[in-house]
Amino acid sequence: MNIHMRLETTADRYAVEAMTREAFWRFWEGGLRICDEHLLVHKLRGAEGFVPELNTVAEIDGKIAGHIIFTKSRVEDDSGKTYGTLTFGPLTVLPEFQGKGIGRALMKHTFDTAAGMGFRAVIIFGHPDYYPRAGFRRAAEFGITAPDGKTFDALMAYPLYDGALDGISGRYFIDPVYERLNQEETLEFDKRFPAKEPHIPIPLSVLLERLEHGAAEAVKRQGFSTFEEIRSRSEREIMSIEGVDEKTLETIRRLMRENGRDWGKQGG
Repeated sequence: MNIHMRLETTADRYAVEAMTREAFWRFWEGGLRICDEHLLVHKLRGAEGFVPELNTVAEIDGKIAGHIIFTKSRVEDDSGKTYGTLTFGPLTVLPEFQGKGIGRALMKHTFDTAAGMGFRAVIIFGHPDYYPRAGFRRAAEFGITAPDGKTFDALMAYPLYDGALDGISGRYFIDPVYERLNQEETLEFDKRFPAKEPHIPIPLSVLLERLEHGAAEAVKRQGFSTFEEIRSRSEREIMSIEGVDEKTLETIRRLMRENGRDWGKQGG
C-alpha cells in the first residue's frame, strides 16, 4: 500500500472534517450528544498556535485516508520560564483504513519535519496504551504535568531529538481552542454534513453486571458515567485500582472487543 503525504489544501477541508466526524463519531466523553472533533479541526486552522507547515493529509490511491494537525504548546516551570513544544490532535484515519499503519506514518513524517523546523518535543493527551507503541513516554517521566499539577498515563511526551527534554519540567499548556468547544456550536456545525444517528454510549452497567461485587464497586468509585470512558485510562491505571485484578481487566478487554473498541495493550 502506497501512502502519499502532502500538506492539506483549502479544497481538502470539508473532506478532512467529514472524515474526522466519521472516525470519531462513536468516541467522545460523557455528557456530550455527539463528537466535536470535526469542529475542533475546523477551529484549529484559525488558532493562534496553528502550525500550517505540519497540517498533513495521507492519501491512498488519490483518496484522503488520514490527517494530522498541530498547534504550538508549552511547558512552564515553577519559575515561570517556558519551553516551546508541539501538540497534535485529532489524528484521524478513515475507518476503512484503520489498522494499516497510516496513523504511525503520519506521525513519523510530521515528527521528522517538526524536528527539522527546530521544535523540541511533541506532548499530547492520547490513548495511553496506543501511543507508547509509537515511541511516546509518560510525561511524568520528564516531570511534566497537566496545568493543575496532576499526571496520568494519557499525558505523554515524545522528544524529537536526544536530550530534548533534559532538565525541563513543569506544567503543560495547550492552545485554548481545545477548551472552548461546546455542544450547541457543535450541533450547529454538524448541520453542514449528512444527517447521522447520534451514537448511544454503552452504559457502565453493562460492565458492572459482568464483574464480581468487589470489582464492580471498585470500578463504580472511579466516577465513570459510561463504559466507553474507560478507554481514556491505561491498563496500568485500571489495574492499580484497589479491588481490580487481572480477571477484571480481561472482562473489560473482552467487552471492548465485543463492541468494536480498541483498548489496552492488546488493542489495535
